[in-house]
Amino acid sequence: MVIVTDQPEKYQGAALEPGITVHHRDELDRIQRELREIEGVTAIIYDQTCATEKRRRRKRGKLATPAKRVVINELVCEGCGDCSVQSNCLSVEPVETEFGRKRRINQSTCNLDYSCVKGFCPSFVTVEGGQLKKPKKEQRGDLSALPPLPEPALPLAEKAWGIVVGGVGGTGVITIGQLLGMAAHMEGKGVVTQDAGGLAQKGGATWSHVQIANRAEDIHTTKVDTAQADLVIACDSIVGATKYTLAVMQKGRTYVALNTHGTPTAAFVKNADWQFPGGNCEAAVRGSVGDALVGAFDAEQVALQMLGDSIYTNPLMLGYAWQRGRIPLGHASLMRAIELNAVQVDNNKAAFEWGRRCAHDLTSVQALFKAAQVIEFVKKPSLDEMVAKRVEFLTGYQDAAYAATYKAFVDKVRAAESKLGQSKALSEAVARYLFKLMAYKDEYEVSRLHTDPAFVAKIESMFEGDYKLVHHLAPPIVAKRNDKGELIKQSYGPWMRKAFGLLVKLKGLRGGALDLFAGTNERKTERALIQQYRDCIDELLKTLNAANLPLAAEIARMPEEIRGYGHVKERHVKAARIKWDSLMAQWRAGAERKAA
Repeated sequence: MVIVTDQPEKYQGAALEPGITVHHRDELDRIQRELREIEGVTAIIYDQTCATEKRRRRKRGKLATPAKRVVINELVCEGCGDCSVQSNCLSVEPVETEFGRKRRINQSTCNLDYSCVKGFCPSFVTVEGGQLKKPKKEQRGDLSALPPLPEPALPLAEKAWGIVVGGVGGTGVITIGQLLGMAAHMEGKGVVTQDAGGLAQKGGATWSHVQIANRAEDIHTTKVDTAQADLVIACDSIVGATKYTLAVMQKGRTYVALNTHGTPTAAFVKNADWQFPGGNCEAAVRGSVGDALVGAFDAEQVALQMLGDSIYTNPLMLGYAWQRGRIPLGHASLMRAIELNAVQVDNNKAAFEWGRRCAHDLTSVQALFKAAQVIEFVKKPSLDEMVAKRVEFLTGYQDAAYAATYKAFVDKVRAAESKLGQSKALSEAVARYLFKLMAYKDEYEVSRLHTDPAFVAKIESMFEGDYKLVHHLAPPIVAKRNDKGELIKQSYGPWMRKAFGLLVKLKGLRGGALDLFAGTNERKTERALIQQYRDCIDELLKTLNAANLPLAAEIARMPEEIRGYGHVKERHVKAARIKWDSLMAQWRAGAERKAA
């Protein structure tokens, strides 16, 4: 029998039976492999408090919040998704950038489990000590400065009024059901609640069924039946569009308050290219009840901007539905229910009121924070702008001469493609992916990106107090290896940032005889890929025509599938080569047929 835990130290001095050993949870895979070879019965006890339960306790002040936060440097991130695989955590979210899809940590939902740091990537930085900055008073919404809202006409609930709250487990969905139940109880109404919980981790779909009537005898079922919902509060649009939720809706009867914010699902853990199906979800809901009975908006954005934390999204949605006249309960009883819940009372009340504001005049609420935001240009950059951006980046990466070789090659491709018409697909692909290969992230580049003033400024904008930065790295020269032969990451304190500064100054040694890192297999592969890609594109240009241009562009985009560091990158390279070779075989067969 073996015990694995995130806190092996708590077993020191414990009176365990002979033969029982205690190990850190990081050893679980090795232990499972060993025990499977033993004949007879073996047992593993996994001792760890659920991360979501820890977050609940912290909210209620029953568990201390560690003064340690994880931040991802998006420029260092390769978007490989190994952090999601290691942690199985949906607080590691996708973020689209100029240089492709990366990862970021949602600080509002993070359970402070830190298992994402085990992802084999040097982009992770832990900020230890200090705390997240709270929004300044002038940056948060001031409800007292706004005019009073009209009171909504509330339903009478002469018969059972069915409400279904759907969302992501661990975000307070069940709490909304409890608030409704308590408020109905205080008003002397009949009420039945039933919760359908999902996975214990964030990411599991969760529902709370609430039925309210003036008389208890008018409620005949324990949950809202098929096509019997009068209100659906869809705190998550994907959960709102599931068959389970759609089944309780009825066209012309059910009103749906829909949060359109894109929250990743568990599919993102397995598929780094997962796309949020927001438009499809909203269309499914509108198809079920009709456009007039859907109130859709990004409630999480409002909660973040006006309250500083996405955890208040659900009470905000509750306020929205109430102001729409879809909840047969008075304002006073709902406020009292929030008080009795005794968790962040003032903020939850404020969230409810902001939800009311959104229902009354969403545009005015959005204007309060959009006016203060930096203007975001969503226009797709031109090819010239894309190339110029990358020339500037490569100049900082190495030097102007290195950047010039990139631009010259892209210009050659542009000249060849321009002869075939208006298409720029091949040129854009080469501009994007030749850059990706040329800007491979070796020790010099990781050092440069971690000491970049923009990243330092980002940390300073997020945190306050006395904090230090800790980096999590696996330098090939000194790192240990696990039983699979993979490098193991270690933590390096603030002194590492001084080492980064020194390495940045030595970037001119990159690829030369004095480059200490040039001899590793990873660096040799990265340099070889650059030349292989150039040779490949040169081959395409020789027989390029309008008919095979789409295939040429697809081949030119192959480096998109090469991601990560170390053994993760090696795995991606092997998979990409198989597809790359297949596409090139297809290309050469076409060229041979044309020649014949």
